[in-house]
Amino acid sequence: MIEQLTPFHAKYFAHELSILHANNGVDRLSQSLFDASVDLNPHQIDAALFAIDNPLTKGVVLADEVGLGKTIEAGLVLCQYWAERKRKLLIICPASLRRQWATELLEKFNLPSRVLDAKTFNQLQKQGIYNPLNNKEIVIMSYHYAARLEDKLVAEMWDLVVIDEAHKLRNAHRESNKMGQALKRTLDGRKKLLLTATPLQNSLMELYGMSTLIDEHIFGDHKAFRKQFMQADSDRGELKERLAGFMKRTLRKNVLEYIKYTERKAITIPFYPSEQEQELYDRVQLLLEREDSYALPKRHRHLTGLILRKLLSSSTKAVINNLQILKLRLEQLKKDGQQTDDLDIIQQIITDDDLEDDIYEDAELAEVDSGKVELNLKALDSEIAELEAIIAKAKLIGIDTKSKELLQGLDKGFEQLAEMGAARKVIIFTESMRTQQYLAQFLESNGYADKVVTFSGTNNTPKATQIYQQWREEYQGSSRVTGSA
Repeated sequence: MIEQLTPFHAKYFAHELSILHANNGVDRLSQSLFDASVDLNPHQIDAALFAIDNPLTKGVVLADEVGLGKTIEAGLVLCQYWAERKRKLLIICPASLRRQWATELLEKFNLPSRVLDAKTFNQLQKQGIYNPLNNKEIVIMSYHYAARLEDKLVAEMWDLVVIDEAHKLRNAHRESNKMGQALKRTLDGRKKLLLTATPLQNSLMELYGMSTLIDEHIFGDHKAFRKQFMQADSDRGELKERLAGFMKRTLRKNVLEYIKYTERKAITIPFYPSEQEQELYDRVQLLLEREDSYALPKRHRHLTGLILRKLLSSSTKAVINNLQILKLRLEQLKKDGQQTDDLDIIQQIITDDDLEDDIYEDAELAEVDSGKVELNLKALDSEIAELEAIIAKAKLIGIDTKSKELLQGLDKGFEQLAEMGAARKVIIFTESMRTQQYLAQFLESNGYADKVVTFSGTNNTPKATQIYQQWREEYQGSSRVTGSA
């Protein structure tokens, strides 16, 4: 006996049938827009179709220039897979972009997702979710956590894996690149969508490296690639033809017909460190060059030095905290003779300052020296005293020279904006969260009170939340909110 269908059931079955029969072209892609809130540009539709209309390939690279909406293109593809009930979906991206991906998927495509890290994974298991990787949500995780989770990820039959900022894996073909090698093993045989605005920076081998993430056999081995495409008489036309099969790149000049870009003008403001700043830099440099330092993790000395130099160039305030972390490391070592895990120190520094996690390189996957160490207490005390002196010197500096020059740069920039009739707005990028907080206080005290708001990977400060809500209300329903690019 067949019961009469309600209008609701009729609409449901019609929707299901349309998904089954719309197998190609825009008709198929239109199903992914059923719940989406985006205004699309032609190149984005073209890129999404390129990604889903290659059934025989193991993946593609979308390599549009910055600002052309690769995230929207990937969202369309993910939405289409979701509509077709292919819901084993994984996004791997830099740690700083995980929350942004989750927000974009929810607000623009109405797709559920879950950001997974070690803490969240364990919490979900304690809550009775045995396998958080199979929880009817799009899974989002960082490069490094994905590499560490190799054994669990390889057991999942992913329908699609999106890799954002894929150029970070351009050396994945090298055996020495432990993270790239781990991700290649983990995702072998899974269809992939790679996103990058810079597929090539220094060498054609970077294109080769990314191609191996999709399929080891696209170009053969690296020796064959070098011989065929990197010699003086190489056939670049054939290389472009081979790339066209799995890579699509749109340039800004290709979309000027329907996207208008603001003209950019560069102003350079040179500055020179003060004597105190130069002395601080020199003393930190000497510390980093010491071969017998207890403060610097032996296995990751280069990485720790790189982080400290980055912070020192960011601001004095940024480096003070991390010198204090190293000092506490020495005091703990003196107390119990137990070497602290190198990666715990590095993780604490990166987390405290909200640094980009790509500076880990392969540190998370390396073996760590730990355990009891033979201590020279006299040398240890001397190093603690040295760190205390450096920290005291840093605290005396007060306002960095670069901060003072920033005020002049802002004045010059605002003068040019006034001449053009543009709004008095500026974005200041910082290397470190502590530098950002310091600059916000500095600007508030130097003529910009109540005119400064900070943004980071979380954007959860009360002021940022208030501004965002006001902006959404003002532009509700417009392309500014839906984000066509």
